Amino acid sequence: MTHNSITTRRRLIKGGLAVAASIATPAILRAQGRRDLSILTWAGHADPDVIGAFEETHNVRIRAKEYVGGDQMLAQMAQSPAGTYDLILSDAEYVVQLQQAGFIEPLAPEDYPFDDFFPEFQNFRGHWFDGQPYAVFLRFGFLGLSHNRTAMSEAEARSYRTMWEPRHQGRIGHFDWHLPNLGTLSLLNGNPSPFDLDEAHWADLTGTMMSLRPQVRGFYDYGGMLSALRSGEVSAIPGIGDWITGVLARDGADVTTTIPEEGGLQWTESLSIGARSGNQDLARSFIQYMLSPEGQVKTATLKAYPAMIPTRAGWAKLNDELPGEARRQNMALNGPNALDEIRAGRIRLRELPVQQSLEIWNDAWTRYKNA
Repeated sequence: MTHNSITTRRRLIKGGLAVAASIATPAILRAQGRRDLSILTWAGHADPDVIGAFEETHNVRIRAKEYVGGDQMLAQMAQSPAGTYDLILSDAEYVVQLQQAGFIEPLAPEDYPFDDFFPEFQNFRGHWFDGQPYAVFLRFGFLGLSHNRTAMSEAEARSYRTMWEPRHQGRIGHFDWHLPNLGTLSLLNGNPSPFDLDEAHWADLTGTMMSLRPQVRGFYDYGGMLSALRSGEVSAIPGIGDWITGVLARDGADVTTTIPEEGGLQWTESLSIGARSGNQDLARSFIQYMLSPEGQVKTATLKAYPAMIPTRAGWAKLNDELPGEARRQNMALNGPNALDEIRAGRIRLRELPVQQSLEIWNDAWTRYKNA
């Protein structure tokens, strides 16, 4: 190879590298400028179908740490340095504890579309302190008696008492968390405030719970509940709802959730900004995105577990784009819907125990499991 050809080749290579570098520069710079946004959350909320558009628009990567149950969430917050999590998605009943522990930041109400919320969800209990919100209501669902229709009909499921029927012996399952289970059994006992019990009513509740033990097949996590209900291993599971049966119904399983005559509970998930977050602007934008009509439809149809949503605009978009899902989730704009159940007084908020500690309720649940 001659000197001239070597020189020419070197020029071509250098020129090619320069062109390649110039072409790659925007993507490289975008990647170099990308920020991380951390969230402590129940599973499924960092699904690309939910967060992908936000990540692209804001050049951000969302890093999720998942938990199961509010007690685990509180423990994770307590052992993590302030600023570890930019966002916390929590069950609403735990917001008070997060606020009192200084784990979350106060929010500016004008930053969020509270006027678009249905009245039941504005100024939501346990979210506002001295006129300032510390969490924003994102999604909700009802808890009742979830059942396999081949093993338990809707007519049977109209009362929690059906779980004691001899034919369901060894066929009742439990989600392994004390709050929803004890809450629904408290409704069965006729307690209008199922989590605010004096010692006599608490003793009655633990007695009711223990009397159900011979009927119980097992205690399940998320995946276990899906399998047990789908297969008919269990007839029914109290204290869960469409967040489980909706996932199964999408796959064709003959399961549903009935709200018994004794009433049901409402679970609620809310978003907060973590104390001393270094990305509060992005965290605020993320909450705003999830409360937009687009974000509301995405969280309503979350693959991991569906939910109802609190905004009028979200309901309108869901009915427009997915009318069948709107009807299935009881969010039809025309005709009866989930709001009627709330307004009729058939739904109570799931809360933390008022007159006992969480430890007392958890200990009672542990004794029940080991009985």
